[in-house]
Amino acid sequence: MKKYLLALSLITGILTGFTTIDEGNAQEPPIPEKIANANGFENWPKVKEIKFTFNVDRDTTHFERSWIWNPRTNDITATTAESTLEYNWADMDSTAYRTNAGFINDKYWLLAPYQLVWDGDNITYEHQAAVEAPISKNKMQKLTIVYGNEGGYTPGDAYDFYFGDDLIVQEWVFRKANQSEPSMITTWEDYQEINGLKLATMHKMPNSKFKLYFTGVEVTTD
Repeated sequence: MKKYLLALSLITGILTGFTTIDEGNAQEPPIPEKIANANGFENWPKVKEIKFTFNVDRDTTHFERSWIWNPRTNDITATTAESTLEYNWADMDSTAYRTNAGFINDKYWLLAPYQLVWDGDNITYEHQAAVEAPISKNKMQKLTIVYGNEGGYTPGDAYDFYFGDDLIVQEWVFRKANQSEPSMITTWEDYQEINGLKLATMHKMPNSKFKLYFTGVEVTTD
């Protein structure tokens, strides 16, 4: 009987130990995924269509173009003052390819937190817990991502995201080809929550009349 109780005790201890080890090894999502989820990425599978107009005001000039994107089929409609073009990612001619470069740019500005997950296989990243943000000078967390040198429209580019404990981006820096000096620095403002997606609709450049913003944002979900 003692041998049996000893064996049972050992088995119980082993099982308890395995449970403890499994719980101890439970990993939190990586910081890029946390940022994406804080901005509603978990609701993205419900999205059937997204519409938006990309606007840029610089001094006295204004530029805009509008998009309709079905992320399930990757059918895209591009509308400018001059023309409307419909195309699909699976079958692009030279005109669609040039137009799609604008879509990739505009979509990135609107959905950059989600791109942290979508582009995960093509980026490396570094996370810092407390650094001075470039515009506000406040202490924030910083995520730096660098794209691979092959593929895409702008390979090798780098972005620095600045955010608080709520994981909502407040400022960012774009560094073309991962150069040390910033190519562009803007704010992330005027967040709107639309059918579960949390989207920044305004970006301003400090000490400048430049602003980049979104209007007519619509999200259709299941």
